[in-house]
Amino acid sequence: MPTLVSGKSIWELGATPDPATVVRLAGEISVDRKIATLLVQRGITTFEEAQRFFRPELEHLHDPFLMADMEKAVYRLLSALEMGEKVMVYGDYDVDGTTAVALMYGFLQEYFDTEKLSYYIPDRLSEGYGISFQGIDEAQLRGCTLIIALDCGIRSVDKVDYARKKGIDFIICDHHQPGEALPEASAVLDPKRADCPYPYKELSGCGIGFKLAQALNSRLGGKADVFAYLDLVATSIAADIVPITGENRVLAYFGLQRINTEARAGIRALLLPKNGLETGREVSITDLVFTAAPRINAAGRIDHGREAVALLLCNDFEAAQQAIIAIHAHNDTRRNLDQQITAEALAMLESNPSFSDARATVLYQAHWHKGVVGIVAARVLEKHYRPTIILTESNGKITGSARSVRDFDILEAITACADLLEQFGGHKYAAGLTLRPENLDAFCRKFEEVVSNTLSEAQRIPVVEVDLELEPEEITPKFYRILKQFAPFGPGNMAPLFLSRNLVDSGNARDLAGKHLKLRLGKPGQPWFDAIAFGQAEFLRPVASGIPVDAVYVIEENHWNGKVSLQWNVKEIRV
Repeated sequence: MPTLVSGKSIWELGATPDPATVVRLAGEISVDRKIATLLVQRGITTFEEAQRFFRPELEHLHDPFLMADMEKAVYRLLSALEMGEKVMVYGDYDVDGTTAVALMYGFLQEYFDTEKLSYYIPDRLSEGYGISFQGIDEAQLRGCTLIIALDCGIRSVDKVDYARKKGIDFIICDHHQPGEALPEASAVLDPKRADCPYPYKELSGCGIGFKLAQALNSRLGGKADVFAYLDLVATSIAADIVPITGENRVLAYFGLQRINTEARAGIRALLLPKNGLETGREVSITDLVFTAAPRINAAGRIDHGREAVALLLCNDFEAAQQAIIAIHAHNDTRRNLDQQITAEALAMLESNPSFSDARATVLYQAHWHKGVVGIVAARVLEKHYRPTIILTESNGKITGSARSVRDFDILEAITACADLLEQFGGHKYAAGLTLRPENLDAFCRKFEEVVSNTLSEAQRIPVVEVDLELEPEEITPKFYRILKQFAPFGPGNMAPLFLSRNLVDSGNARDLAGKHLKLRLGKPGQPWFDAIAFGQAEFLRPVASGIPVDAVYVIEENHWNGKVSLQWNVKEIRV
């Protein structure tokens, strides 16, 4: 795989597919070879696969009863319905958890007496992630005999045992990696179970909840419109950074379609133009990630996640607009905390010479706000590219979030330190952990040792994965029209990243706020394209002086004053 070294990273060009396969596919679906190459790089090699990719159908969704324990889950819910039991819908305070709770609570209202239903979101500061003893005690106080846990619970063996002794059953709907033993719940829905035959393993927590709703609805005659909840599923897929492949692609595709035609009041309020979206264009996965998700998350980070659930369940747009005011305020607070703590964390690194030789970054300050340490970890990782953990104090314990570099499993590294931890969990690239204060120094030493022994030299350098090399003249209206149909974009199906070499600016290069570059790039005799290069103002002088540059970029639409034009979003420049 060809590589080029820029000042910041390695540019890695995508593998060249088999030319015969590219030529055949290009002919079968009437596209140029560049488009066919992009498809083959994504594993699409036949007319049928291309048709399925470009034209998702709801019929492409898998039968929910293929999931292990789905029959048990539906049976337990039908029993609760028949016996008039009280049911609590329980989920985490992040986007995946709150959208899942809104989906399940809203759906169950179509069949259950509303007085028999309630929902619960744990408090981030006092309870932390996942199922809590406090939440189970609250379920008992409410008279609930069944808890549906969404986006959590797969490792909560002790909590489920505690609930069972109180006469409370659990249905677990989770998508995280199970531990050695499964909780003794009435049903455990998780495609990542070793014994689960479900053909798609990468659903979000909200996606698992949707499959349960789909299954129950079919057993109850299909009276409810389960697809009305796909706007929530798409939001969870975007925010939880799960692959947008297979079944997730279908769910995201139709979820976005719903958001752009008849989104629920709460999501409409989150996506108002004044929140940063231009009027007149369709909402994308990127909009959900950068506009809706931070605001939903802000409720749980700064105040309480139940505010987000209430917004997502809101049926009245005027009421949703009122509810969003508080959430905007929380988001502003979150942004200010994020900036302040990130500055403090970076200053700690720069003032301590020993950090420069470390393979990992572990920073702790007792006063840092627990709600933003995950964001700060991501920001520090951008600046200092190595596995990063940001820790703070909460309820007498040290707790925090971890973020990882490309191809390094940070959950595995944390697991290697399990003897020093009270609790931990998460994914390959993002995890959370809790430990006792007296174990902090030992944990820092051991985590650094684990990372030093397992992080390769190649993993220490950021890699930009370039799909294709293009000449500006190859970017035609037809090319972009087909490229748009590759959406929805996200992990597993990222917006194609292109490389063009020996570009020059037309003479209009300027900086924006001393941080960003506004350019018009191209080559003599070929088309010129407006371009924006965020955070790359240092290249103004060479570009403005006419020195040729190479650039990697995404092609996107720019909406301005009612006009639509193609623009390059330049990710990196090499002089």
